[in-house]
Amino acid sequence: MTDTTALYVYALVPDRPGAADGVTGLDGRPLRLVAVAGTGVAALVHDGEPEPFQGGDEQVRRWVEEQSHAVTTVWERTGSALPMTFNVLVADEPPPGNGPGPGRGAEQRLTDWITSRATSLTNRLQELAGRCELRVEITLDRPAAPTTTPAQGTAATSAPETRSPGMLRLLGKQREQQARNAAGELADTLHARVRRRLLSVAEDLRDRAPTQRTSDETHVLSAALLVRHEDVDAVGTVLSQTRAEQPACRVRFLGPWPPYSFADTEHRFQSDEVAGEPPGRAPR
Repeated sequence: MTDTTALYVYALVPDRPGAADGVTGLDGRPLRLVAVAGTGVAALVHDGEPEPFQGGDEQVRRWVEEQSHAVTTVWERTGSALPMTFNVLVADEPPPGNGPGPGRGAEQRLTDWITSRATSLTNRLQELAGRCELRVEITLDRPAAPTTTPAQGTAATSAPETRSPGMLRLLGKQREQQARNAAGELADTLHARVRRRLLSVAEDLRDRAPTQRTSDETHVLSAALLVRHEDVDAVGTVLSQTRAEQPACRVRFLGPWPPYSFADTEHRFQSDEVAGEPPGRAPR
């Protein structure tokens, strides 16, 4: 084992010798696989000090992109991955009590953790094999969305032009609220329809907080999809159909990525973990 004080963990992957050859991570650090005997699982790591990466927003964004690129490269070579969050460090264990002997090294701690969960980790890696993550965000452009019935529209256009500025402002606010209400009702209908259609081509769907929305948009759906590689085009077809049926829809479609949203907490190393954003959330 390598003499080091800490391992920075990028992901758990199927043990494929050579899968990390030539791959670099944060600040160009060379990566390697720590294979765990008898499990078929390996950890993608770099060797370093037990200090988290800290810096300004731009620097952290660059690190996240470097981590994302490294994980994606090895994921493409191995066919599956359980990505870790940013800044997951496994440090050497302190000596127990006041005893003379050293504690477990970082690599031993990591391999012990993987061994203790080998069945769960292996099963999840098999379940994710040949799958990718897509991210979908749909909103409604309120100015382009239908807001009134024909009768309401006629009443609005036939209003006298001699009304006071105060009355015109009031009418403007009423029309704006009417547009918001109508868009909200339409968004609810679209959400149920699109969610059902996406689940017909995706294996899993997890709701996400909206990441992009302007002041004139109404949220419809924001989700991560777990999809077989061969079904990526089918997701695109569903979204194109949605856009054709309702031209006021704005659709953002990102990926394919390793399954960041589907590597559950139980499959991530927790000890010495420093909270951070999962790679892939930064702009690519």
